[in-house]
Amino acid sequence: MGNFFITNGEKVLYENIEAIIVRIIDLDTVTIQEIKTNIFRTVKIYELKPSQNFTPSSPIYEIKTLSEDKWNLAQKRYDIIAPILKMDNRRKLIILASQENGISVPTIYRWIKLYTQTGLVSSLIGKEKSGGKGKSRLSPDIDDIINKTIDEVYLNSSKKSINKTIRIIHQRCLDKNLKRPHENTVRMRIKNLSEELKLKKRYGSKEAKYKFEPHKGHFPGADYPLSVVQIDHTVVDIILVDEQNRNPYKRPHITVAMDVYSRMVLGFYLSFETPGAHGTGLCIAHSILPKDLWLKKIGVDEQWPCWGVMDTIHVDNAKEFRGDMLKKACFNYGINIEFRPPGTPHWGGHIERLLGTFSKEIHNLTGTTFADLNKRKNYNSKEKASLTLKEFEKWITIYITKIYHNKIHSSLGQSPIQKFKEGIFGSEEQIGRGLPKKIINERRLRLDFMPFYERSIQEYGIVIDHIYYYDEVLRKYIHSTQGKEKRKFIFRRDPRDISMVYFFDPELKEYFEVPYRNTSLPPISIWEYKDVLRVLKKNKIELNEEKIFESYRELDELEQLAIRETKKYKKIPDKQKKTIFVNENTEELKESKKNDDLKPFEDTDDIFN
Repeated sequence: MGNFFITNGEKVLYENIEAIIVRIIDLDTVTIQEIKTNIFRTVKIYELKPSQNFTPSSPIYEIKTLSEDKWNLAQKRYDIIAPILKMDNRRKLIILASQENGISVPTIYRWIKLYTQTGLVSSLIGKEKSGGKGKSRLSPDIDDIINKTIDEVYLNSSKKSINKTIRIIHQRCLDKNLKRPHENTVRMRIKNLSEELKLKKRYGSKEAKYKFEPHKGHFPGADYPLSVVQIDHTVVDIILVDEQNRNPYKRPHITVAMDVYSRMVLGFYLSFETPGAHGTGLCIAHSILPKDLWLKKIGVDEQWPCWGVMDTIHVDNAKEFRGDMLKKACFNYGINIEFRPPGTPHWGGHIERLLGTFSKEIHNLTGTTFADLNKRKNYNSKEKASLTLKEFEKWITIYITKIYHNKIHSSLGQSPIQKFKEGIFGSEEQIGRGLPKKIINERRLRLDFMPFYERSIQEYGIVIDHIYYYDEVLRKYIHSTQGKEKRKFIFRRDPRDISMVYFFDPELKEYFEVPYRNTSLPPISIWEYKDVLRVLKKNKIELNEEKIFESYRELDELEQLAIRETKKYKKIPDKQKKTIFVNENTEELKESKKNDDLKPFEDTDDIFN
């Protein structure tokens, strides 16, 4: 992955010209001096690249492909070097860590170098070995006996000793006429188990949680920007229209990340899907990455100078935040996830007040559904709906960057952007934390937080949700097996555009784009796709790719016809029009009425996936 520092004296590339950062002007702007010509330039930080090509000593792993043993090994090594990484004078700490853990000093230096190069915990696994040291030379049968016996005998509440475990392994091997493994082989196998796993299996989950989980009764002080970030999501009080024909569609959901120290909004994710781990992941990616190019893309002329990996993410106890892959993706980037203790709603107060602020502004837009049922009675939200998802995304971005970030915050006594700058550059009262490190491979970070799928590769490619995907990059893995089973590969997909998936090549350790097999099919979002599925299922039509996209076109044509007929009807004089009774018993109104008793941004755990 890799990252580089934005500090005075750092070597960088600007338009492939070597330069040195000589002055940090603002959160997103620096002055550089070209090395050959001595010319000074003021440039945006997003335009800078590291001075040397990033070639890490360790592969960039896809964490979903890592076994629990490898993941535990990476975690164990990270736990050893984590305290050292925070210090400038490291030598004494390295020697102490070496003595306490029985690991050589050069090895600890090598781990620090690996982690510094990539910024990823998974890089501490190192290069995969094709044989020799680190790879089991035992037969699969002996290997299986060792693993099963350790699991059944040693990792057990009876707390059997290592010697007892070795004796049972030797006896089981003799019973099957297999060569006994050396006792040191078994000892090393047990030693490489994570301490957390051993404590959990031998002494119980309570002991393991006490020692290894963050102390959830303590909220870490948000003493500087990106130290603590709160994330929450909700359904938005507005009905949006579809992109093509601008017909009333449905209410969107928004996931927002906020820096507790400064109250700056770090990022958000907007969609028509019910919030889940995928929305949280995409919100985290949006928060970490620079937004300069994205702002240009959506047509917003304003700075949003928030970027960088946060220390801790603070969330409520909704189950989408507890997904194993989301937690691993965060930990891989050195992000700690902390959960709100039950019965302490005030711990999430910052983000909820922010969402409440958004809500008040949204209630002034056409198409709002309001939070108050009395206000909603005489207002036809569907009839007034006018904004598309993209337009609402632009509206909320303008509100965040041009209004919210620059208004005086009552709790801070200054604007969020002023407080954020104070935390970065320092003030008379405190030392600034400095600009965060810049991620080099932004594409990879986006992919690491996208939803993933596991699929075997066939001659036609792969199928996800009845849709076929194929590219030549898949060819060499067609009908691959792993033992007697079909081999599964990792694919990721952006729910906003499912016309393409991203294939992780396990040999090259890189992602490749794989489009629809039928490239004539139109790009659609996952929510548009699900709408078509509902129609097909309701009419009991067989689900296949051809029918899905045929129905998608049919729905578009039906909307176009409805628009033409509506225009014709509006031209008829009122006296000639017949009275029309509108059936309001639609699914959208049902959903809206079902949620009438919910306040706009209160805890909505019960409706989350």
